[in-house]
Amino acid sequence: MKKTIQLLLFLSLFVSTSCKNANESTKENTPANSGVNLSVGQEGVKDDTSNPNIVQVASASKDHTTLVAAVKAAGLVTSLSNAGPFTVFAPTNAAFDKLPAGTVEGLLKPEKKGDLENILGYHTYVGNLKIDYLQDGQEFDMVYGGKIKITKKGDKTFVNGSEILATIPTSNGIIHVIGDVLLPK
Repeated sequence: MKKTIQLLLFLSLFVSTSCKNANESTKENTPANSGVNLSVGQEGVKDDTSNPNIVQVASASKDHTTLVAAVKAAGLVTSLSNAGPFTVFAPTNAAFDKLPAGTVEGLLKPEKKGDLENILGYHTYVGNLKIDYLQDGQEFDMVYGGKIKITKKGDKTFVNGSEILATIPTSNGIIHVIGDVLLPK
């Protein structure tokens, strides 16, 4: 019996020491101690091997600075950086310039965030809408604001009458560059 008690004490001491060492090594390897900023969402992930997501591609485009500013003002950077897939009909800076003077500036104000979210949501579809699969007369429900309509004229594809000028695949979906801002009806 004395040997059993000694053996149990030894095992208890061994287990408690092992657990303590395991906890210390775990603490050393936690993200908080590894320099990883846990407050940064998916949009903050940077690496040299992955394909860029929708926000990263748009941010790198000199033709989409207004769109990127609008996405930031609406607080949608994290949403459009997530896994998706998403299809974004991305108006160029020139498309925003076609709007009446002061429209963009007004929408970028904090009190207009809801309106901006609706407009940007009307440019976003949850899923991949590859241009090869878009057919004349198709309609798609967008994140906000209702449906968009696809039309075809020869080799050209249009969304609500705005020509799709380019298609860019991303890691989390597709960007279709368009020359107009789509406004919900």
